[in-house]
Amino acid sequence: MEIRFQVSPKETAGMQTEELRTNFLCEGIIGKDEINTVYSHYDRMIVGGTSPAKKSLLLDADPELRAAYFLERREIGIINVGGKGLLETESGKYELDKLSCLYLGRGTKKIQFSSNSATDPAVFYFLSAPAHATYPNRLMKKEEASPVSVGSVETSNQRTIYKYIHAEGIQSCQLVMGLTVLSNGSVWNSVPPHTHTRRMEAYFYFDLPETQRVFHFMGEPQQTRHLVMSNHQAVISPPWSIHCGSGTSSYAFIWGMAGENMTFADMDPAPVAELK
Repeated sequence: MEIRFQVSPKETAGMQTEELRTNFLCEGIIGKDEINTVYSHYDRMIVGGTSPAKKSLLLDADPELRAAYFLERREIGIINVGGKGLLETESGKYELDKLSCLYLGRGTKKIQFSSNSATDPAVFYFLSAPAHATYPNRLMKKEEASPVSVGSVETSNQRTIYKYIHAEGIQSCQLVMGLTVLSNGSVWNSVPPHTHTRRMEAYFYFDLPETQRVFHFMGEPQQTRHLVMSNHQAVISPPWSIHCGSGTSSYAFIWGMAGENMTFADMDPAPVAELK
């Protein structure tokens, strides 16, 4: 598990490309037949992923957690963006089709990932945050996530938002999680931009063609920076940073938050015309 410490807005404003990528970009988060994790000191969120093609994989507690098992003091949200997959716990098995989400509460001891097919393996992306209470394990399919269409063709950001883990959906301690799918011809996400200093956020881009890229924008509204991202990469967004992006083709992304509250609409606007 890689550890990422916090950096201030002032430090970030002076960073060059490699420094930005080292501090905020999670490039190899999806490993074939291995589990990769990044521990962020922003609200102590863990970003992780795996694609179990030839074998099943157990998510164990890294020594850095000082825990007997991964969810001893944590909760986790898992979304599959690949082929059909299976998640096994000590209390049962869960089949995850593409875009299905599974929440596992504090105290779940066994987390085992596997795929139905080695030639079309599942691609599991997950976020984990500290938990003060135990909420029930729950699977939600894409069709149950109450999709909401937002944006427009005129502003190149027509998209559908699927909310899974939130105040009116799957219950959790502090984790909020869902995904957004852009319509064909639309490329901008999360516009108009915003910040929310009461919680951090992480993005994971998927369904992006191999030869295409997303330009992810971050930084303070008057000190913006960007990261060039490819398919199956994640980015950590500090509470003081905007988080939006534009792709060279259509794509989708998973968003997730942890922090002070679970109010989805808790945002501080950063109007496009005021960005610098």
